[in-house]
Amino acid sequence: MIEWEKLPFGYMPTNANIRCKYTNGAWGNIEIHHSETLELHMSATCLHYGQECFEGLKAYRGKDEKIRLFRWEENSKRLNESAKRIGMPEIPKEIFKESLLKLISLNQEFVPPYGSGASMYIRPLIIGTEAKLGLSASVENLFVLFCSPVGPYFKTGFKPVKVVIERHTDRAAPQGTGHVKVGGNYAAALNTTLEATKKGYSAALFLDPKEKKYIDECGPANFFGIKNNTYITPKSSSILPSITNMSLIDLASHLGMKVERRPVELTEIETFEEVGQCGTAAVLTPIYCIADLDNKKEFIFGDSDTPGKQSQKLYETLVGIQFGDIPDPFNWITIVE
Repeated sequence: MIEWEKLPFGYMPTNANIRCKYTNGAWGNIEIHHSETLELHMSATCLHYGQECFEGLKAYRGKDEKIRLFRWEENSKRLNESAKRIGMPEIPKEIFKESLLKLISLNQEFVPPYGSGASMYIRPLIIGTEAKLGLSASVENLFVLFCSPVGPYFKTGFKPVKVVIERHTDRAAPQGTGHVKVGGNYAAALNTTLEATKKGYSAALFLDPKEKKYIDECGPANFFGIKNNTYITPKSSSILPSITNMSLIDLASHLGMKVERRPVELTEIETFEEVGQCGTAAVLTPIYCIADLDNKKEFIFGDSDTPGKQSQKLYETLVGIQFGDIPDPFNWITIVE
């Protein structure tokens, strides 16, 4: 018996996963697998040269018991942008969609019930599987799609968190892979994230890798600030274009706010009324404290118990659309038949 309300953001075995192989210059048939393990050659390019990319999206069960997908086409597009950047073949949209719908059909009972605060997290990935020692793009690749029911990314759920400014490491190079979803970006940030959590912070706030002057990513998520009824989010070639952030930009405008996507100087944070981070896993997480340990400063936004009013409104509207509680004026939702 699954205790849906107590689910962590973690992996749970389900009925099946989906796989598709790329060989001889073409993608093959979509296959259903029941094993949770992959058989890889020890010299596969994904293991030695980091040739892999992935995505994250969610399925939601509404009050009407229908299962809804949120903006899956954008995940398909972004996965292909990542694949192109690291010399891998793109996944045709038709294969992505068929695999996705098949995965949900096979694992329907693992889509958490409405009102539990949980959802189904879906992880598509492409890995280079060719056995080789020389550095060159793999001509054999594997597309995998699996899922797991999950609770909130942060244990506190939709409650404000505190983060710490990071100046001593970079998560991505100025013209590197920060704008695509590849494992190397996250590996580069792991030690910093571990140090941040040891000190009691939920994430590290990374600065631009060139000047250390502008706000970049916030841990595994995009950053935003709100002031003067304006939703402001950083623009940079090293920031992953978050589908959640993209949606919040549209929602903010829809709710009568102004929107600015531009370089955001670190010195501007003290002028914000509300700040937060957003992404598929975290959805929208308000931030009540940004610590600058190098300069022994703290920037406070409200308190640790109460999200800002505009962040609350954006969160409730986004989640309401995802679960089908309120109308979807953007046609973001696909109902799984």
